[in-house]
Amino acid sequence: MAATRIDCDIHPAVGGTRTTLLPYLDDHWKEQVVSRAIDGLDLNSNPPSMPLSGRADWRPADGKKPGSDLAMVQRGAFDQLGASHAICNVVYGAQAVFDPYMAAGFCKAINDWIAAEWLDKDKRLRASIVVPMQAPDLAVEEIERRAGDNRFVSVLVLSQGEMLLGRRHHWPIYQVAEKHKLPIAIHAGSAYRTAPSSIGWPSYRYEYYLAEAQAFQAQALSLIYEGVFGKFPGLKVVLMESGVSWLPAFMWRANKTWRGVRVEVPWVEREPASIIRDHFRVTMQPFDGPPDATGVADVIDQIGSDKMFLFASDYPHWQFDGDDPIPPHLPKNIVARMCEDNPLETFPRLKLDS
Repeated sequence: MAATRIDCDIHPAVGGTRTTLLPYLDDHWKEQVVSRAIDGLDLNSNPPSMPLSGRADWRPADGKKPGSDLAMVQRGAFDQLGASHAICNVVYGAQAVFDPYMAAGFCKAINDWIAAEWLDKDKRLRASIVVPMQAPDLAVEEIERRAGDNRFVSVLVLSQGEMLLGRRHHWPIYQVAEKHKLPIAIHAGSAYRTAPSSIGWPSYRYEYYLAEAQAFQAQALSLIYEGVFGKFPGLKVVLMESGVSWLPAFMWRANKTWRGVRVEVPWVEREPASIIRDHFRVTMQPFDGPPDATGVADVIDQIGSDKMFLFASDYPHWQFDGDDPIPPHLPKNIVARMCEDNPLETFPRLKLDS
């Protein structure tokens, strides 16, 4: 086991708006939560009752949400799965609220709650800043408010929101994120503004879950072709729970198409695959690679970079059984880099001795 094993994606759960966030809300939103009986803003894309959202042995016996108990998370992520440090990504409905002011108030409460109830109580924990992407000006305010705390190491957004992430509408967020050395962590999940599938609404969650890869592909293309990385060359993007095996074919096709129609985007001056290798990172749970060592090695070789992969357990989500969150058949050099070197390069604010 590596001495340093940085888990880039664990999920503390908000127990409930009234039971968890009320002390951290402004007076106006406290009154609104109580008078309107607002509670349970869990995203439909990740319902706590779904088996995938919490492995059986990681579900609290008292019926609370998996990931809502700090002591249980510490035992699972650190003692059982061997992380030395972990980044908390709170995926909750605050990001999907239609009222931008309410969304901003709830995001602020989540960030204050995670700092006080988790980061203050365990020096091994870090967190992403949750922001209301539907209101870039308010998202910028929240990043600036929290940027002075180096325990916040990235900015968390959902893979499916109101519009593609490369659009100039979002650029003020990237400007302040680059300034504070905060990568953009795009996490699987939907605000359900549009259909999860590019051609309509699926009948089953299984279809939605599989279609998530399409959302990540669309966001990657948007960020590249809109020129985000030309404008913000220091920006990194982390794809969380995106899967990995779609990357080789996607990178090949993006290159091929760019060669034919790049006159439309003259600011994209090099192959998309090269931009992806420089600016994008992927977490390695869930890992959707082939079942054999040769196939896994082929996927890694086709991606063409040992810097893109980040260790993650996705605790307490059910992506694997047993105590080893390292996907099988990964080359040893990839395992060594993804546990320490790659996270430290991706998250510059991740100071392990502070």
